[in-house]
Amino acid sequence: MRTITREQARQFILSKQGLLGNHRFVGKDGAFQYVRQAGCIQYDPVDVCGKNAELTLQSRVKGFAREDLYDLLYKDRLLVDYADKELSIFPSEDWPYFSFFRERSRAHGKTFPGLAELEEEAIAYIREHGPVSSDTLPIEGELFWHSSMHWSGNWDRKSQAARSVLEQLYTDGTLVIHHKNGSRKFYDLAQRHLDPALLHAPNPCEGEDAFVCWRVLRRVGAVGLMWNRNSTAFLGIPLNAEKRRQVLSSLEESGKLHSVRVEGISSPFCFRAEDASLMQTVLDGESDLQPRLEFLAPLDPMLWDKALIEALWGFHYSWEIYTPAAKRKYGYYTLPVLWGERFVGRIEAAADRKERVLQVKHFWPEPGVRQTKKLGTAIGSAVKRLARFNGCLRIAGWE
Repeated sequence: MRTITREQARQFILSKQGLLGNHRFVGKDGAFQYVRQAGCIQYDPVDVCGKNAELTLQSRVKGFAREDLYDLLYKDRLLVDYADKELSIFPSEDWPYFSFFRERSRAHGKTFPGLAELEEEAIAYIREHGPVSSDTLPIEGELFWHSSMHWSGNWDRKSQAARSVLEQLYTDGTLVIHHKNGSRKFYDLAQRHLDPALLHAPNPCEGEDAFVCWRVLRRVGAVGLMWNRNSTAFLGIPLNAEKRRQVLSSLEESGKLHSVRVEGISSPFCFRAEDASLMQTVLDGESDLQPRLEFLAPLDPMLWDKALIEALWGFHYSWEIYTPAAKRKYGYYTLPVLWGERFVGRIEAAADRKERVLQVKHFWPEPGVRQTKKLGTAIGSAVKRLARFNGCLRIAGWE
């Protein structure tokens, strides 16, 4: 097994992510191509200076605008909102693979008396009146219910009946999200928006084990270089240590993964076979290493395994959004700052879209990072891009 240096591991991941050198991803098509490469990007509704999925794309895609993602989801229908790594966005072409999710959801729904009748009522209303939200679907009352999807928890609870019915039909695959107004979801019949060939396509995976292998391979591609350890990058995939070892071994034996070792780290690493030429480019010293300064999203695919990032970069990142204010070391919504091959700090910024002002609240440099004029200029350029991205005409707090 070949051994690579930590520097080479870092360069490989950054090149794969499209965060180093000239932009590999440009415009709306580039946004779609990045999501295809990553498999999925996480959706989170919090919008301080852009939502997580938007910030993930903004850091990689030259000329990316917030409406590009909206169009890809709700006009072009090339992307779809559904469960993968928590609530996610992934290519619509992957819809058939998630048949197992939908089958489990339908079986789960049958365990709740009276739910089927409410589903029929909801479908009939949507068929006649079009997209609805939980506030506009005229189904009254509450249900003692819980979703079959892991992001909703596994506890029984009372829930607004309209919301419960819509979420059940959504996880069943009967409905898709038609559009969002802020964080409010509006649902419509899937058959109106997804290609019939996709809706009725057979599951490409012969069984659950094959589905697990497909998802693991996808997550390795999302990060770029993964190690054989318990990892939040595999969140949502049923893996224990033995199962993970079996899956990674199977993928390597079938030629879909290649293994390497990284100097000073005992666990072996793996990357997708399709990235072998990129790895060779890095090893030959022929990578485009032109530095860019980018702000990363809190749930960025590159940051899915924070222990891996700390092992390779010595950078410890914790998203403090759920940490009580008095216990935060940094801020509510801080973004890691990547400059070339190095994490140089983290920044907290908030967009006041009504006043069209981007407020830079704080920048925390990493230990040993000198705040030079060159670094200040690079951060200033990134702040201006973030302001434009949020529709802000003025910047406060950064000179």
